[in-house]
Amino acid sequence: QVQLVESGGGLVQPGESLRLSCAVSTTIFSFYTMGWYRQAPGKQRELVATFTSGGTTVYSDSVKGRFTISRDNAKNTVYLQMNSLKPEDTAVYLCYARRSGYANSWGQGTQVTVSS
Repeated sequence: QVQLVESGGGLVQPGESLRLSCAVSTTIFSFYTMGWYRQAPGKQRELVATFTSGGTTVYSDSVKGRFTISRDNAKNTVYLQMNSLKPEDTAVYLCYARRSGYANSWGQGTQVTVSS
């Protein structure tokens, strides 16, 4: 497994933006499918966005058009740009890395709180 370190969470007001980052300790970052889940209190973990090793991006319906996932293979980092944030986006956001034949690796999570 690889080590993932997330950053960028915080407290914002509705309508504002945040960018999350997830740095991965590996020399073969481009081989990994990367993504973000979120976990809100009392709710099931939700897959928010995925960026495959082949370059495909997938979003949940709840964030489509507001969130953008991107990756910089030279920096071993995946990003989640979150715009037009809503109170229902409040959750712990977890980064994951997936590679065929290996167990998923997870970050420690970063809290995003959207409140006025």
